[in-house]
Amino acid sequence: MNTYEEKLSLLTEMIAFAKIDGQIHDREFRFLAVVAQQLKVEPEIFESLFNQPAEKVVMKSEHQRILQFYRLALLMQADGVLHDNEQVAIREMGINMGLSPFAMKSVLVEMQRSPTGMIDPDMLLALFRAQQN
Repeated sequence: MNTYEEKLSLLTEMIAFAKIDGQIHDREFRFLAVVAQQLKVEPEIFESLFNQPAEKVVMKSEHQRILQFYRLALLMQADGVLHDNEQVAIREMGINMGLSPFAMKSVLVEMQRSPTGMIDPDMLLALFRAQQN
């Protein structure tokens, strides 16, 4: 992340995604709080984003967009329940980010296969690179 505004935009998008199933579960909130902490966003600013979203900033770097997609995929699994509307929303968000639908599907499949729900960063990037060829 380059700017503070990009960080707030990223968190706003993640919060909106977490609300898709009608509520933010405790595990989702904790995950979001960890992301905010890693991005060095103050706790009171982070909590204010739930009521007053930040302005959307488009990420220019494909690498940043891939990482954002992965964060959203991790958030989707945080509450342990995979809702249909979450699956539709994550695909739409990824397409809006300009990411390959085939690569996104491959990432989600690999995450489901993984006992931890996570995949290696090199594999993540390789799945997206494979679709570019």
